[in-house]
Amino acid sequence: MSKHIRSGTAFAALFAGAVLAIGTMSAVATTEGATPFGNNDPWMPEWMMREPEGPGPMSPTMMARLLRHSEFLNFGVPDEYKGARSPLKADADVLAEGRALYLDNCAACHGPDGLGDGDVGQALSPSPAVLSFLITRPIAVDPYLLWSISEGGEQFDSDMPSFKNNLTRDEIWKIIAFMRAGFPLEDAEKNAN
Repeated sequence: MSKHIRSGTAFAALFAGAVLAIGTMSAVATTEGATPFGNNDPWMPEWMMREPEGPGPMSPTMMARLLRHSEFLNFGVPDEYKGARSPLKADADVLAEGRALYLDNCAACHGPDGLGDGDVGQALSPSPAVLSFLITRPIAVDPYLLWSISEGGEQFDSDMPSFKNNLTRDEIWKIIAFMRAGFPLEDAEKNAN
């Protein structure tokens, strides 16, 4: 038997052992209801844990997070939000007003920096969206953001309130401009584009 065949066989055995170990860890996680690494892994938080084999039970938190995204990707936004575009330029005044509106209406749940760590939000399940991450994703287009803020999350089993009766569209656009500017809590005037 050649040296290459023996090393290939050893590699195949090692690979099979690794696959078996991962499968065993997955089975333990599934049967005991906990992750094999505990729930304190910052790279794989509890709400992201799924079985690696494919479809399976999804936690209610993960399901709530994906419902709006799935609705948007499959059907778009409701007619009243189709083609919506912000009419505002993100100047110093708009960012300052957006900051004040965000702090008054959003920060209690989403946190002052959009990290989903507001005091009120810590008691919610699903937890508030991490807006500082969401705002950088391709899904964060104007119609999607206007729809999300205006309608809230009731239809998706989320505690996100509807703001369409409390804020004008221009006020919502100012909040969106503030988020897109990176949540400049200090010296928003200096950070204006």
